[in-house]
Amino acid sequence: MVENPQNLDLQLWLDQDIIPRQNKLKAKFWELLGEVANAIDTEELRKLHSSSRGVKLSKGNDLEGYPYQVMDLIRDFDIEEGLNIRLLNWFGHGLFLFVLIGKNHTLKPHRELVTTNWVFDQSSSPFDYPEILLNHTSTSSSTKDPTYKSTFCQWHKTLKISHDSLAVKHSILKELKNLLSVLLKKMG
Repeated sequence: MVENPQNLDLQLWLDQDIIPRQNKLKAKFWELLGEVANAIDTEELRKLHSSSRGVKLSKGNDLEGYPYQVMDLIRDFDIEEGLNIRLLNWFGHGLFLFVLIGKNHTLKPHRELVTTNWVFDQSSSPFDYPEILLNHTSTSSSTKDPTYKSTFCQWHKTLKISHDSLAVKHSILKELKNLLSVLLKKMG
């Protein structure tokens, strides 16, 4: 059935359950991200990157029309020397973990990340999530390091989650600890 662009979806407009349900879910995820953030050892982040600014949570209402929540660790977004780990909770799309590593940073974990199901992002910007995630502008090639021809070095991984918020929290923490372990090992 073709929808008439002139018609208002009054059934959706009058649905008094949809917005409170969504807000309740956003609040649950926000609480979960706060618990994860509080479980992160900030000294470990400083070991990885001396200019770490810790952990920060933020949220927005319109990433391609969908709400999102972000947890950033380290928070140095410099394309040349920086390091940032980002958890993106994009409603309607999924939960994603990103690691942005400056082109000149001493960390070069390509092989280790690819072997643990991370993919290298090849969009024009590390923050163009629709391009990266919806258009699949990334590679999982392990045959050669794709970072040489990119203007930035960022990998991402899709996190599979369940309905159980405690299991989700443990899954996120496990992935973060695995990532931090890989990065710390690369530092020597």
